[in-house]
Amino acid sequence: MSVSMTGSGEVATPVESSKSAMTWGPIFGGAAAAIGVTLILLLLGSGLGLTMVSPWSGQSSSLGTLGVTAAIWLVLVQWLSSALGGYITGRLRTKWAAVHTDEVFFRDTAHGFLSWALATVFVAGFLASSLTSLAGAGAQAVGSAVGSTATAAGTAAASSATSPVDLSTSYFTDALLRPDQARAAATSNDAAATSEVSRILLNGAAQGQIPDDDKAYLATIVSSRTGLSEADARTRVDTVLKRIDDAKVAAQKAADEARKAASTTALLGSLSLLIGAFIASAAAAFGGSQRDEEEDLIVARRL
Repeated sequence: MSVSMTGSGEVATPVESSKSAMTWGPIFGGAAAAIGVTLILLLLGSGLGLTMVSPWSGQSSSLGTLGVTAAIWLVLVQWLSSALGGYITGRLRTKWAAVHTDEVFFRDTAHGFLSWALATVFVAGFLASSLTSLAGAGAQAVGSAVGSTATAAGTAAASSATSPVDLSTSYFTDALLRPDQARAAATSNDAAATSEVSRILLNGAAQGQIPDDDKAYLATIVSSRTGLSEADARTRVDTVLKRIDDAKVAAQKAADEARKAASTTALLGSLSLLIGAFIASAAAAFGGSQRDEEEDLIVARRL
C-alpha cells in the first residue's frame, strides 16, 4: 500500500498487485483429472452397455431402456468428473494472503469453472473426432456401395437399346400415351408395363396419393399379368397401396420419435452441463476452503 501526501493529510491509496489472481497450474491439474475420470467412466459405461445388447432374440434390452440408461450414465459421468476436477483445483492452489474472504470464494469458484470448461471442451472435441471418424468410415462404405450400384446401372444402361428417360416427366408421358387397350399392351410388353407401374408408384409416393384412374390402370395391368379377375386385381392393388401407406406412416412416426429423442437429449445435455459447471465451482470453493483451514491449523499449532 502506498501513501500519498495531500494538503489535508495523508491519504492511503491501494496499489494494484502485479501478481495475477488466476493460477493456471491448479486449473490444468483439475481439468486433467476430470478428463481422465471422464474417459475411464465412458469406457466403463460402454462396456456395461454392451452387456445389455445381444444379437439373440429376447436377450437384449429395449431401445428405450438403453437410451435412458445411457442418458443417466452420461449425467453421472459429467457430475462426478466435474466434482473431482473442481475439488482438485481448489486444493492445489496456493493461499492468497491479504485477500478478503469473499474474493477468495470468487476466485475458487472461477478456477473450478475454468477447469470444468477446459475438460468439457477437450472431451467434446475427443467425442466429435471419434464420431467424425465413424461417420467417415460409414460414408466410405456407402460410397463404395453407391459406386457399385452406379457401375451396375451403367452396365444395364449400356446394354439397353433405348436412351434413359427423365423420371421427372416420364409419369406424365405415360399418362399421355397410355393405350385404351391396357390389357393387351401390358401382355405384349412385360418390361414396359413393369417400368410404368414403378413410375406410377413413385409419382404416388411423391404426391402423397395415387389417383383413381391410376389405380384402375394398375388393376388392369395386374389382372393381365397374373390372370386374376378385375375385382381381385383391384383388391391386390388396394392391399399393396395400403402397405405402402403403412410403411410411410411408420417412417414418419420413427422420424418424429427420433426428433423428440434428439430434443430431449439436447435439453438434458445442456442442463447436465450447467449443473456440472455449478458442481465444479462449488467443489473448487470447498477444496480451497479446506486447504486454507488446514494451513491455518498448521500455523496455529506451530505458534
